[in-house]
Amino acid sequence: MSDASGPQARPPNPARDAGVRIWPVGSLLRAIADSLEARFNPVAVQGEITGFSRAASGHCYFSLKDEQGQVRCAMFRRAASLLDFSPRDGQLVELRGRLGVYEPRGELQLVVESMRQAGQGNLFEQFLLLKAKLEAEGLFDTARKRPLPLLPRAIGVVTSLGAAALHDVVTALQRRAPHIPVVIYPASVQGGQAAGELREALLKAYQRKPVDKVDVLLLVRGGGAMEDLWAFNDEQLARTIVASPMPVVSGVGHETDFTIADFCADVRAPTPTAAAELCARSQSVWLGALEQAFSRLQNGVDRQMQSHSQRLDWAASRVSRPSHLVTRQQARLAGLAQNLRHAMLSIVKHEKMHLQGLEAEVPKKVADCMQRCQHQIERAQLRLDLLDPTLVLKRGYAWVTDVEGRALTRAQDLALGQKLRLHLSQGRAGVTVSELYPNES
Repeated sequence: MSDASGPQARPPNPARDAGVRIWPVGSLLRAIADSLEARFNPVAVQGEITGFSRAASGHCYFSLKDEQGQVRCAMFRRAASLLDFSPRDGQLVELRGRLGVYEPRGELQLVVESMRQAGQGNLFEQFLLLKAKLEAEGLFDTARKRPLPLLPRAIGVVTSLGAAALHDVVTALQRRAPHIPVVIYPASVQGGQAAGELREALLKAYQRKPVDKVDVLLLVRGGGAMEDLWAFNDEQLARTIVASPMPVVSGVGHETDFTIADFCADVRAPTPTAAAELCARSQSVWLGALEQAFSRLQNGVDRQMQSHSQRLDWAASRVSRPSHLVTRQQARLAGLAQNLRHAMLSIVKHEKMHLQGLEAEVPKKVADCMQRCQHQIERAQLRLDLLDPTLVLKRGYAWVTDVEGRALTRAQDLALGQKLRLHLSQGRAGVTVSELYPNES
């Protein structure tokens, strides 16, 4: 037995003493990776995505989990670029890849080489079969599809009360057409009961059409995986859509998503917001159209007023004051008298020349001619006298005007106390109306 000052005893090492191999960490991890490669790879696994992220490099990192556990996954840029959908948390997927060990952290890791939505193959096959069947029956024919109403009295929306699609639709309608009422017919949009609730909501909208005055229906839901949208691939729902008494707009999923409801609806919109925009033109568009219509109407009225004003001016120029009318008549009479004198002189000259050739009959013919000419002159003078308007005034008549010279012919155009002017054959006089007898003839 050694004393305290002697060398200490070496601590025991069970691994060395038993002959167990001592591994460097890196070597152990590589050995484990080799064992996984030989035992499992390639591997296919199904689970739910959680913690999904896409790096700037294009690589994707996430975990795949189920009720019993989870495994870290990496999907490098080349494989990620081949995806035909956008992975998201909570999505059930099937992965194919190779198990390995991420040595810097000593973690088990699945390097994903391909990914598809779980059950997509079977669901897509069912989708294609139903699509072919309904298409053969004519449910997708464009000839039966109706245009959307230009000015709907009300817009119906069939969707879930808790769906983001409802918020998007209502927001778009409030922004574009706040004057149009929106009637909501709630129904589940995902799950086993969703197809039946959607049918019931549509039938309720059909029955209440006379009351709600809904002229177009929006069937909407946000995006999701094929299984999330499966309720909109229901055959009975498709037939219910086709039986709608009003046009139906389908806005289900994203632009790349297609459902049977899209093919049966009268119009397919790429998103719920787009469905709302298709049904309600912006209020500013209608206000602009009204403004243009008002401008055209105002211009038309202005043109009519200008035309009538010109016609009125022309008529006023034709119906001038009586004094102007008398002046024109006098000028006309003077012209007629001058023409008559020229005519008489011409006749006299002609007769004189004739008399010179017939000197034997001169006395008698001259007398006869002079007598005829005298009679003609007298008759012409008589006609001239009868047409002279001053003769009317000489017989005691007067021409009545207001102080501005407008002729007055009716008693009902006068007012008590009104000042008038009387135009007599010689001179004028001012008078004031003291009594009126408008009904006497």
